[in-house]
Amino acid sequence: MADRLDTPRETRRVLIRRPQIDEDASGKISESIARFLGTPRFIIYLTLFCILWIGWNVYAPEHLRFDQAANGFTALTLVLSLQASYAAPLILLAQNRQTDRDRVQAEQDRQRSERNLADTEFLAREMAALRIALSEVATRDFVRSELRALLEDMLADRDVGADPDAEPRSKDSKKSRRTQRPSDGG
Repeated sequence: MADRLDTPRETRRVLIRRPQIDEDASGKISESIARFLGTPRFIIYLTLFCILWIGWNVYAPEHLRFDQAANGFTALTLVLSLQASYAAPLILLAQNRQTDRDRVQAEQDRQRSERNLADTEFLAREMAALRIALSEVATRDFVRSELRALLEDMLADRDVGADPDAEPRSKDSKKSRRTQRPSDGG
């Protein structure tokens, strides 16, 4: 099929290839530079640089001076402006990366808080279930009182069998004594 003018080409020819830049690597480099620009060491280095520049251009022999004090150290001003023009975008890029990291950290903190809340709610439900289950469990005092009542009943039955004149106890009184649970504090 012949190339038609009304259809786009499937591939574009690129005369000059754009360099492939790893965004993360360039971001790390810019962060390290921005981090260095914010240190006292950088301020000291920059101050020493300016002192040396000005000192050289004031006290050096006339034919070795490259920036005139009479012109207000124009070259020094240009160098510092160039440094500032590169520093500002690097600092902004580092701040953007920090903002992204803070956003990710905030999301992780939110998820961790949700998990902690869910765990706390689960544990609260489990504690409530345990309290309900423990209220239905026979306590040591209740079991002891039941055993005492049974022992008294057995002794009474034995005494009744030994003494023919003694009045036998009714089964209802034994039953009512067994079904009463003592209320204990723990």
